Amino acid sequence: MAWQGLAAEFLQVPAVTRAYTAACVLTTAAVQLELLSPFQLYFNPHLVFRKFQVWRLVTNFLFFGPLGFSFFFNILFVFRYCRMLEEGSFRGRTADFVFMFLFGGVLMTLLGFLGSLFFLGQALMAMLVYVWSRRSPRVRVNFFGLFTFQAPFLPWALMGFSLLLGNSILVDLLGIAVGHIYYFLEDVFPNQPGGKRLLLTPGFLGLQSSKAPAGSSLTITQQSQGGPGTAGELTAPF
Repeated sequence: MAWQGLAAEFLQVPAVTRAYTAACVLTTAAVQLELLSPFQLYFNPHLVFRKFQVWRLVTNFLFFGPLGFSFFFNILFVFRYCRMLEEGSFRGRTADFVFMFLFGGVLMTLLGFLGSLFFLGQALMAMLVYVWSRRSPRVRVNFFGLFTFQAPFLPWALMGFSLLLGNSILVDLLGIAVGHIYYFLEDVFPNQPGGKRLLLTPGFLGLQSSKAPAGSSLTITQQSQGGPGTAGELTAPF
């Protein structure tokens, strides 16, 4: 059966990517079927801390809007770049990858509160794309078959595309900013004279974690025919 093959393929996806993508799809499906309302999902500090609706700290990262072009666009980019990170520079480092989600989520929540942002899934997607792009600087990305550029320009291209769709770029900027903070603390500062690694994955995650060389990425070899450190070309989802 086709669905059995699809299910088997999905089970081959790394655990964090599989869990987050499935949670996003199921949340959107529940809203579409009117089992949930977006008003039950959005981030509201008053409801979180006064009414103890703590699930909002998580659910605001799971809803990308109703079914439509924007949802499919975002979920494809989430799946693609989350998977490439997990299979690339975070291979064998599941705890570190989970900690990146936690670090980014906490920082986005704090900054999103200041900017009155209610749904931060798109910001998390922008963070994933930014971290991947900085760790794969020599990969060339084909964007919608129209433009080809180096990977570090991809987050800005996505922000421009979001602007063309009439969306606010504040969420994208938040994701890029948080992604840069993570990249600087994890990949740049430890390699500076006198620098050290500040983002230490807490032991309570209870997962095996080993530190790979900063900036290392297997994504290039997986997504292009070049060997490690060689430039390759990656085709964007559309």
